[in-house]
Amino acid sequence: MPDIDVPGAPGGPGADARAAVPGDPDGPRGDDAPAPVAERPRPLHDPDPYSTPPYGEPGPWAPAPPVQHPATTPAHGTTAPPTSPGASTAPPGTPMPDPAFADAPPPAPRLHHPATAPLTSVAGTPAAPDPWRRYDPWAAAGPLQQNGAAAGTKERRRKRTRRTLVVGIVLVALVSGGVGGAVGVYLERHGDRGAVELPQAGKEPAGRAPDSIAGIAARALPGVVTLHVSGGDAAGTGTGFVLDGRGHILTNNHVVEPAGKGGEITVTFNSGDTAEATVVGRDSGYDLAVVKVKGVDGLTPMPLGNSDNVRVGDPVVAIGAPFDLAGTVTSGIISAKERPITAGGEESDGSDVSYVDALQTDAPINPGNSGGPLLDSRGRVIGINSALRSADGGGAESDGGQAGSIGLGFAIPINQGRRVAEELINTGRATHPVIGITLDMGYAGDGARVGTRGSDGGPPVTAGGPGADAGLEAGDVITEVDGRRVHSGEELIVKIRAHRPGDRLALTLERQGKETNVSLVLGSSGGG
Repeated sequence: MPDIDVPGAPGGPGADARAAVPGDPDGPRGDDAPAPVAERPRPLHDPDPYSTPPYGEPGPWAPAPPVQHPATTPAHGTTAPPTSPGASTAPPGTPMPDPAFADAPPPAPRLHHPATAPLTSVAGTPAAPDPWRRYDPWAAAGPLQQNGAAAGTKERRRKRTRRTLVVGIVLVALVSGGVGGAVGVYLERHGDRGAVELPQAGKEPAGRAPDSIAGIAARALPGVVTLHVSGGDAAGTGTGFVLDGRGHILTNNHVVEPAGKGGEITVTFNSGDTAEATVVGRDSGYDLAVVKVKGVDGLTPMPLGNSDNVRVGDPVVAIGAPFDLAGTVTSGIISAKERPITAGGEESDGSDVSYVDALQTDAPINPGNSGGPLLDSRGRVIGINSALRSADGGGAESDGGQAGSIGLGFAIPINQGRRVAEELINTGRATHPVIGITLDMGYAGDGARVGTRGSDGGPPVTAGGPGADAGLEAGDVITEVDGRRVHSGEELIVKIRAHRPGDRLALTLERQGKETNVSLVLGSSGGG
C-alpha cells in the first residue's frame, strides 16, 4: 500500500504518515484518531561521546556494521584525490549515525593524530570510518605505515638484518668474555676443589740417535767396569774398560797399586756381575796397568780410536765411577792437546812420577773416574782418564785427593795407551824411549838444560847413547822437539814419552849462545 502524503508536513514524505491497517478496504477514515507512534527503546546509559565500543553507538544490540577494508592512504604530505560531487563532507573519522538513534545527541568529535591519514574507499572517496575499529583477520595484509613513508626495499631489509646480526655477535662476544673472565677470576681465587692432575708428556720410543750422547753411552756402558781394590792398609775405587774377549781390562796404575802383590781386585760389570781380577802388568811412568778376569763370557770390548785425529773443540764423553757411582756419564769437549802433565811423586826417588802428553777436557772427571774411557762422537776410545786439577791443588793429581772437578781433566792419549797395553799383555813390562842424558830439573830458564853430571855421579851424557851419538854436550839447552817449543825438563820428558823407541827426533838446542839443530834415534829402557 502506498504511503499517504500529509500536506503541510515539513518533513516531506513520510514525515507524518499514518500506518495502513491491514484488512481495511476503505483505508483510514478521517474521523479516526491518529495511531500513536511506538517509542523506540533507548539505552540505559548515556551515549558515549568517544564512541568507545561496546558503550558507544550503535549499542551491543544493534546489528554489526559491515567490515570496512581501508585502502592505501597517500603518503604523508601528499594531496588526497578529490572526492566525487555529492559525497559526504563529514570530517574524516566522524562516525555515521544509526537511524535507530537519530534523536541521540551527536558524539563529540574525535581527535586524530596529525600523521594519520583519513581512510578512503577504493573509488578514492573518503570511506566511512568504522566506529568499532574492528580487525578482519581474513583480510589481505597491507603495508604497515605509521608515518606515511614508503615501505623498505629488499636492500634496506638486508642491511637491517646484517646490522642486527653484527650487533648480536658483538653482544654474544661481550657476554662470553665477561662470563669467561668471571669464571677465570673465580678459579684463580678459589682454585679447583677437585683432584690435581698435572700435564705430562706421553711415552716416547726408547731408541736414540747413534751419535747422540745417549746413543754413545748405550753402546759403551757394557764395556766399562768398576774396580774395587784393597790391600794392606790401602783401598780404592777406579774404572777400567774391556780390551778384548779374553778378559783383559785397561786401567790406571794408581788404581791397582794398593793391591800390591797380595791384595784383591774385584771387577763389577755394568750388568751387576762381579769377578776377581789379577794384575797382568803395570807401569808407573805411563800410569797404566792391565788386569785380567777369568771365567767371564760375553765380554764387550771397547773400540779404540786414534788420538792423533783429535782436534780441539771435538765433543767427548767420559764414563766412570766417581765416588763409587758406577756408570756415570759426563760430556764436554777437547780443551787442548799435548798438555804436559806430571802426576804422582809420593816416592822420594821420584820413581812413581808419571809424565803424560795429555788430552785436556772440560768433561767432569772426579775421583773414581781414573782408568775410564774418554770417547769421541762415534763412541771410540781416544783417551784414558787419569788426572784432574782441583781448585785447592797446585797441579794435576790422581785419585789420591778427594777434590771435585773444576773442568780441568786430563786423559792419556789412546795411541800411547794402546802401545803400552800391548807390551804389558805380551811381556808384562813396558819400554820407555830415552835419549841417554841427565837433565838439570832445577833450571829456571826457558828450555831443558843438560846437567853437568849424571844421577849416579858420572857424566850427564851416557856414552854410546842416542844423545852422545847426536853430539849433545853438558850445558846444552834443548828448546824444540820436532819444531815444537819446549819450556822445561818435564815437557821434554813428556814429548819423548809420546814416541816409541826407535823413532827419530829433530832437536833444536842452544850452545854458548848459538842455535844448533841435531837429529837422534830414541833408545829404549825397561819400565817399572
